[in-house]
Amino acid sequence: MNPKYKLLIFYILIVSIKGFTQTVLPPLHDSLFGTYYYQKVTTFRVLPKKVGEIIFIGNSITDSGEWSDIFNDIHVSNMGISGDISAGIINRLPDIIERKPKKIFLMIGTNDLARNINPDSIIKNINLIAKYIKEKVPNTKLYIQSILPVSDHYMKFSGHTKNNVIIVRVNQILSENATKLGYTYVDLHSKFIDTKGKLRNELSNDGLHLVGEGYQLWKHLLYHHVYDLEEKPSLIPLPQKTSWSGNIFP
Repeated sequence: MNPKYKLLIFYILIVSIKGFTQTVLPPLHDSLFGTYYYQKVTTFRVLPKKVGEIIFIGNSITDSGEWSDIFNDIHVSNMGISGDISAGIINRLPDIIERKPKKIFLMIGTNDLARNINPDSIIKNINLIAKYIKEKVPNTKLYIQSILPVSDHYMKFSGHTKNNVIIVRVNQILSENATKLGYTYVDLHSKFIDTKGKLRNELSNDGLHLVGEGYQLWKHLLYHHVYDLEEKPSLIPLPQKTSWSGNIFP
């Protein structure tokens, strides 16, 4: 056989193998998602694309953050949707990766747990999201943020605030999967908990969502990831001894 034809057959086989192993998103019925979800999704589709865009995606906790203002950066975009679940992220993932963002910060899962979705299913969905992003936009850096703790102190959102133990379990698995799936795991949970392992009262007024102090802390914990800085700032001249506290300042 002509060597050129051998090379062509080999190439076709390689393409076929690659096509066979491509990550495929499952079809999801429109009835799974509400009116507000589609209001937001269709709005995101008409927004102009930004070079070097940094996208925050998630549920109401992300949606409520004024991220562009928080970071004072027009490149930071908020694509959170109140009430969203991991399946909702999967459903709108093609729209997100079409923007070819520089970075994606994802937090999802607390609404899944409130709907009694199995933690293993949440992990599988997040793994699928990570694989799809890595395959379709390999130059995009993906940051999976831990699910935040919750608190029953305010006696609201009982479907959510019972899930602290499960949240710790899911976060542990997300942390363990980071290297294998090529994302950066960001531990916010340990910085938001009180001595009882619940969401600190001063960071929320309902036990689930955050007040301004919560977003200020969130920004502080993400800042070096957003701008590729060292986690702790360089000091010149270097002191003989340093001690880092958990306090922050604007």
